Amino acid sequence: MPVSGVRRLARKHMQLALPSLASSPHFTYKNPYLVSLLSRRALRRTTLIGLAGNSSSHNHPQPTVHFETRNYQSSMSATSNYPCATLERSTELSDSLEEIRKQVELAWTESKSKTAEPADASAPRPEPTLIAVSKYKPASDIMACYAAGQRDFGENYVQELVDKAKDLPLEIRWHFIGTLQSNKSKILAAIPNLHCLQTLTSIKAARALNAARTLDVPRVNVMIQVNTSGEDAKSGLPPLTADTKQTNPSSTLNTDVTDLARFVIKECSRLRLVGLMTIGSIAESRSEDGTNHDFERLRETRDVLHGVLGREFPQAATKEDGETWGESGRLLLSMGMSSDFEVAIRAGSDVVRVGTGIFGSRPKKHAAE
Repeated sequence: MPVSGVRRLARKHMQLALPSLASSPHFTYKNPYLVSLLSRRALRRTTLIGLAGNSSSHNHPQPTVHFETRNYQSSMSATSNYPCATLERSTELSDSLEEIRKQVELAWTESKSKTAEPADASAPRPEPTLIAVSKYKPASDIMACYAAGQRDFGENYVQELVDKAKDLPLEIRWHFIGTLQSNKSKILAAIPNLHCLQTLTSIKAARALNAARTLDVPRVNVMIQVNTSGEDAKSGLPPLTADTKQTNPSSTLNTDVTDLARFVIKECSRLRLVGLMTIGSIAESRSEDGTNHDFERLRETRDVLHGVLGREFPQAATKEDGETWGESGRLLLSMGMSSDFEVAIRAGSDVVRVGTGIFGSRPKKHAAE
């Protein structure tokens, strides 16, 4: 391809990748996708300094970007640690990600006047966090989304997460959303940028993860998984209801959820309880009236648990060394996937987990391996 053609492709790719590319105000540009597109001659002639990107539709803060001029060999050596997707695949993922972001923003805007928050929450509900679920997908796909500004990624299997985390940027916030076996806690805890475990269901697992998380890395955020659908095939603790709270409001409420929450707050200095997570049933996601009772049950559970923790740990959310539980005085809700994340956001979700909607269909486990 002529140099001019390479440059046109490079400019097109840069327009896709620049919005929200970095979290810091200034950084050196080391995108492997651009480098792989430029010929040695073109790269040596290129000097791009002080370029600022503008988001096309999603409201992300725009950094000032400084490009470093170097020869082709040194550029490739600086980026060779990161897998590289093709231009076509990168464009496809960037477009899908942007479309999902638009849908998240629209659903959040529609929900703000409809969902009630705890009365003592210290801040209004922010825009939901989008987690790109990259299970079975190659690291090159993750890097393509990373180049488009995505930082939160979810994985279901410990070993797959370990393998990807060691090959990808530390700026990624990893969320573990699969079933955690206690004997895998040490392996999971060793990942320095493990941001959140969303599937905590036992004191045993909490104790093991807490013991394995060292002091030289940040605490791990945890969410308690609640089985709001009552399906035997799904993990999670039984939900709480307003009736549970009203049975004897003056006494200590002892349930699986409240006991686990207390244990994390009181006994796990390397963990931080931030909220609750559920996987709604397919039937509820397809209801004709758009109401998902599983999501309503999780919200009700959150409200009951919030009241319990607020009474028993009234100063926990305002300690000078950081919040002991919740975010800005409120417990977060993680609910909603590719098929129902918009319904979940309208029901009050703070975190949505989208895989197929961003990456496309995925192979079965044995085929992926």
